[in-house]
Amino acid sequence: MANLTTRYMGLELKNPVIVGASNLVTDIENLKRIEKAGAAAIVYKSLFEEQIQLENLELHERLTEYEERHAEMITLFPGSGSGPDYPADYLYKLRKAKEAVSIPLFASLNAMNNETWVEYATKIQETGVDGIELNFYTVPEKFDRDFNDTEGLQIKTLQQVRSAISIPIAVKLSPFYTNPLKFIKDLDKAGANALVLFNRLFQPDIDVETEQHHFPYNLSNAEDKRLPMRFAGLLHGNIDASVCASSGIFNGYDVIKMILAGAGCVQIVSTLYINQIEVIGSILGEIERWMDSRRYENIDGFRGKLSYRNTKNKLPYRRAQYIDYLMTTMEIMTRYKTII
Repeated sequence: MANLTTRYMGLELKNPVIVGASNLVTDIENLKRIEKAGAAAIVYKSLFEEQIQLENLELHERLTEYEERHAEMITLFPGSGSGPDYPADYLYKLRKAKEAVSIPLFASLNAMNNETWVEYATKIQETGVDGIELNFYTVPEKFDRDFNDTEGLQIKTLQQVRSAISIPIAVKLSPFYTNPLKFIKDLDKAGANALVLFNRLFQPDIDVETEQHHFPYNLSNAEDKRLPMRFAGLLHGNIDASVCASSGIFNGYDVIKMILAGAGCVQIVSTLYINQIEVIGSILGEIERWMDSRRYENIDGFRGKLSYRNTKNKLPYRRAQYIDYLMTTMEIMTRYKTII
């Protein structure tokens, strides 16, 4: 029987399949089903800065609603003050989620301001989770911003969070950087225990009937895995942090491809919505059967076998498809000239 254990963020996982952050994991019964189905770890649904700020505003409004309406009604909450509070409900549910399963459970934080990153990473650590995933994502909207305005700030954020907490840190990021490989290398040096490639956030669409923007909920598709697979192959052997592939992973063979490229594990979400939570068992079964058929005893036996560092043919990591298309076109043109 194949041994599927792998390491992620310095932790040993029983297999390479992690359930990524989504609404599915906010239900305790779903968490138990996910663990029973065989997942190695779970990432809890993200806490967003907008939610934090909205709660702070709502709290402030409640605390100040009746202030100075009456000479003897200075406050209804003596001694409580009117400063911001943290999203207690989210942290409470995160703690309960951790208690509900025996497999590692990671938190996910998506903030904007350095103060928020540090403050809530610290509070999240106190819930007892096994690690935290920082979601770095910046939408380009200003023409005069230099690359350091984004990348330098995110490096600083990671360093400050790393100094504030002791649990492992993963960084989930997009590919939209000046040089993603250089940036990932810098994150590795700054203290990231893992990199997750890549985050998938909502993108706006336009309704031509109403002439309005709307935000459709869309799952990943099979083609989405090619980009993280490419970067997993480029990163293998070049950074100390773990590499986790995300997007477009639906079955065991998708997981195998990512490991062959160089990833140590994957995150899945869309396939759970499409094929139900129990598909995790099928995914693991496919990996085991494939490994047994090729006599791989463990994940490290083939991890990175087709990475840039280990493969003899480097073209897949350069311009293979373009070159193939170009050569085919030139061949056709040569034949055509010969005929005429």
